[in-house]
Amino acid sequence: MFRLTVRDHIMVAHSLPHPAFGPAQQLHGATFVVEMAISRAELGPEAIVMDIGEANGLLRDALADLDYTNLDAHPELSGVLTTTEALARLVAERVAVKLPVGIYSQLEVTLREHPDAWASYTLDLL
Repeated sequence: MFRLTVRDHIMVAHSLPHPAFGPAQQLHGATFVVEMAISRAELGPEAIVMDIGEANGLLRDALADLDYTNLDAHPELSGVLTTTEALARLVAERVAVKLPVGIYSQLEVTLREHPDAWASYTLDLL
């Protein structure tokens, strides 16, 4: 299995209105380093998983409307607890719909909120 990973980052504001989140129930900021890893069983004719520029573009497109926004006011996220896990899933799903069918086997998106804490979401594509 071959894997290519690229990364970007976003800065957001949000609140997590559930008792499980203590002080994070209030509006606060977060900066996420976002890693996207795409896998395929065999390399393409160019001997790559995917062009790095193409992968960077896919990730940036998936993040663009989230960056520097208040997620509490984002129409697509109405009623969603915008946890690190939920955001990883959203980004993965946004990228997955832009991938050609039958080429890539797996897509994993990881959001690193802190050097010691991160969450991932993995989609099997085949």
